[in-house]
Amino acid sequence: MLNMMVKLRVNFEEVRGKHLPTEFTRFHFTSKRKRMSTITENNNGTETGHDRRVHMKGAAEQVLASCNFYLDQNGEKVPLHDEMKSNLMQIITTFASQALRTICFAYKDLSANEGGAHHTDMDADGVLRAVEKKDFIVICIFGIKDIIRPEVPTAVATCMGAGITVRMVTGDNKITAMAIAKECKIIDEKFGITPDSVMEGPEFYDRMGGLICKTCKQNAPCNCDPKDVVEGVKNIKAFEKIWKELRVLARSRPEDKYLLVTGLKEMGDVVAVTGDGTNDAPALKKADVGFAMGITGTDVAKHACDIIVMDDNFASIVKAVMWGRSIYDNIRKFLQFQLTVNVVAMFTAFVGSVVLKESPLQAIQLLWINLIMDSFASLALATEAPTPDLLNRPPYSRDEYIVSRKMVKNLLCMGIYEIIVIYVIVFAGEHFYPEPNVKLRYGRDSPFVYPGRVTDWDGTPLWSKYAKDEGTSR
Repeated sequence: MLNMMVKLRVNFEEVRGKHLPTEFTRFHFTSKRKRMSTITENNNGTETGHDRRVHMKGAAEQVLASCNFYLDQNGEKVPLHDEMKSNLMQIITTFASQALRTICFAYKDLSANEGGAHHTDMDADGVLRAVEKKDFIVICIFGIKDIIRPEVPTAVATCMGAGITVRMVTGDNKITAMAIAKECKIIDEKFGITPDSVMEGPEFYDRMGGLICKTCKQNAPCNCDPKDVVEGVKNIKAFEKIWKELRVLARSRPEDKYLLVTGLKEMGDVVAVTGDGTNDAPALKKADVGFAMGITGTDVAKHACDIIVMDDNFASIVKAVMWGRSIYDNIRKFLQFQLTVNVVAMFTAFVGSVVLKESPLQAIQLLWINLIMDSFASLALATEAPTPDLLNRPPYSRDEYIVSRKMVKNLLCMGIYEIIVIYVIVFAGEHFYPEPNVKLRYGRDSPFVYPGRVTDWDGTPLWSKYAKDEGTSR
């Protein structure tokens, strides 16, 4: 919006310096209020007694509900009748159906004693201040387009093919959220859009009944020790009916996102959450994997997450999934290789000791086997790069063991094969690899055998040298 003012050749710094006092009151946007307001000095309102003015912007339909007037084409204040209000709502709906975020701008002049000295007059729940409820004047309605990157629909489709369900949780209104979800291929009109596939956050929270502590059966937060608290969805049966169909959660609040993550984990899903704001921190921390945005993300979100996406691109999350699956598969390959070789070595050493009274594998041989396994095998199996084929299969279950049944089958089959080969060599090796006939130079029982070597470095015959050392002769 500031860039638009620059293009319109408006010096907003000068406007701020003129109307904003040194100490001014500003109430920032929150997910509950869906608006923000700022009190400025009304330099032209001294005569009328309105020396202050509150400016407000936020969700179009909610700000419009607080307006009773609008500015016509001449800039005059005109009562907002039902027909004009209906026309403005139609504009909001048209913008939203085009995937535009609609923001309404309004203002209101404050009397001397209205709103309190610091605009602190508020409702009992602290959500909406009384001064923000009525008598505002509509200035305009903005439609802001968040350009969807061209690679996002492809990345979403890739996730769908990999067995990953993509859900969009947004603060936009329902129509805008549906339009964006269609562009991103999160929902598809071919398969139909049901009431349970697109919901608003407050409606979702009311149907689920909020969070409950499974330890004391009380609504969360409760008085239990934080270590003993196990959170769950209060109306779990209602959640079971909609969790597979739910794709878009519009007008969501932080508690709605947190409740959704809790319910999905309770259903046994492995949940990954993306977020960039401070309000996303609880859901990022609750999820199995939290992705925070590296560019637009707040420090609170980055500290609560597990992975930081440096380019704020959804396609990078797909790469993270691919790398995660590759690392997991490489670990499994390495474990399968290690277990197979170790089982065969242990079995060979044990049976060899029982049958031959000594192990066929000496200690130095076992060390060499371990050296080869720990170095070459780790380089070969643990550094394999990921491939797109990893995203063509469904993800592993949360309860699946790292040593799967398929790995056990491969371990047994390869282990039996290696054991057979080793024992054929141990017990019948002389028939396959006969030793050459070596003529002993010093007696058949002598430990000194030198095939192909007759003299020492000084030319002395070896047999005479060793015979002399032992006091014997040929």
